[in-house]
Amino acid sequence: MDIEGCVALVTGGNRGIGLGFVSELVRAGAKKVYVGCRSLADGEAIAATDPEYLVALELDVTNADQVAAAAAKCTDVSLLVNNAGAFLNQRLIRADTMDAMRTEMEVNYFGVVAMCRAFAPVLKSNGGGAIVNVLSAGGIVAVPGMGGYSPSKFASRAASTCMRAELAGQGTTISALIVGSVDTRMAAHIKRDKSSPEAIGRAGIAAAKSGVEEMDTDAHAMEVRAALHRDPKGLADAMAAAVR
Repeated sequence: MDIEGCVALVTGGNRGIGLGFVSELVRAGAKKVYVGCRSLADGEAIAATDPEYLVALELDVTNADQVAAAAAKCTDVSLLVNNAGAFLNQRLIRADTMDAMRTEMEVNYFGVVAMCRAFAPVLKSNGGGAIVNVLSAGGIVAVPGMGGYSPSKFASRAASTCMRAELAGQGTTISALIVGSVDTRMAAHIKRDKSSPEAIGRAGIAAAKSGVEEMDTDAHAMEVRAALHRDPKGLADAMAAAVR
């Protein structure tokens, strides 16, 4: 799709990769970007930095009423970026309850599907458009140390494939972004070279423009992909050893 002149909606747009998408979409020539945030005040603070292009939108992707309201309001959207995510850093077995993994699945999987379902008619009415789902290297190799986050990203990756098939007839593309190590709050504890949120935004924009179905966005994601092809058992063993 053509990014210049498009109208985009970015979930989780107030910080990290979401904010990187917002700034890069404006840089690439988007006419308008809806900045979706759970806190409207956070969205308004971002929108105030560039009110000509940015519009704040209160949006919790796990809230069915807010998702429906967003679709009813943002009828001009031609690019949907599903970036909102949850990582609660609890293990599947060691966690006291299953609350954290349920939240991660609600946001990272059901939230993505809910947004795609709500905006599919909007995208169709605007010529098809594109969806970009921000996923993870933890969605192509199981990472026990990430608890429920890794399975939720696997699920969202599979959903991207299924929804891509369903939406192909209306001309809507879905690009799944495999993201590795990025300089965000989630990865603050990681001591290695990290890509910038803006670099991930640029990769996502490139994926949407070309209709790429799946893209490894950074060096770490590419390393994981290469290791998965070269020695999947070795990679799995290394991931398991990290939590023993």
